[in-house]
Amino acid sequence: MEKNTKLSYEVKTAVRQGVTRDLPHGPEDLQWVSNSATLIYGEHDAVLVDTFTFISQNEDLVAWVKSFNRNLTHIYITHGHGDHWLGVGQLLKAFPNTIAVGTKETVADAPINDLPVYRENFWEKLFPGQIPSSVYPTVLENTFIELEGHRLEVIDTGHTDTAHSTSLWVPSIGLVVAGDVVYNHTHPFTAETSAESREHWAKAAEKLEALNPVVVVSGHKQPQLSDAPETIALTAKYLRDFNRIEAETTTALELYDRMLELYPRWANPGSLWGGAKVVKQ
Repeated sequence: MEKNTKLSYEVKTAVRQGVTRDLPHGPEDLQWVSNSATLIYGEHDAVLVDTFTFISQNEDLVAWVKSFNRNLTHIYITHGHGDHWLGVGQLLKAFPNTIAVGTKETVADAPINDLPVYRENFWEKLFPGQIPSSVYPTVLENTFIELEGHRLEVIDTGHTDTAHSTSLWVPSIGLVVAGDVVYNHTHPFTAETSAESREHWAKAAEKLEALNPVVVVSGHKQPQLSDAPETIALTAKYLRDFNRIEAETTTALELYDRMLELYPRWANPGSLWGGAKVVKQ
């Protein structure tokens, strides 16, 4: 198909309470995290990137997608963390002609992230009655999704805040839907990382920066902020600051305090505290 239409995009966010609740201190007005879902659409068709965590959030997401009056061809899941794919079943029920896809690694990781240690003892314990039933994505056989003649290219970024992360690159409009490779003024989730993997993560972010995107949608962002490309460099700087300060401190509280001094108004300080406890245990 020729590129006879121009693509557009819109971003929807959904806010929930952070999952780490035992903070020693911190800005109480920022103890939340916001997920993003991105709709990329042309004249007739659309592709959704990622879903939300709660049943009610995904109900709102369904209504939002329907408001564009497009044929939803794909739901692309960037990685295996549950808060990005838990809404797949609700979306597929609402849009029965669409398919939910991810890389083969994401498809393999989703059920691992749905084991009882995560579902019953984590998500459902923290947010009782709010977590949807599990439906997993299927394997995307290509390295891209075609949307009205335009390619939405899968970028393999390796281990960022979890293993097998990906982003989606739409060169025709300069759009990167980064997934959790980039965080927008939100403390990154570092509980599954090491000093080595955090440096890899910073370089993975810079791999996206090398594409010279016009817009970068973070997997987690403060909703009122723009999707500026500068968030890539900020994420890389944060990760390297974390590594530097981790090497200079001996306790989780020292690491937490030092990072908060540098990033006092980033959302979800619980993510920082959780990561600090893991690396200093």
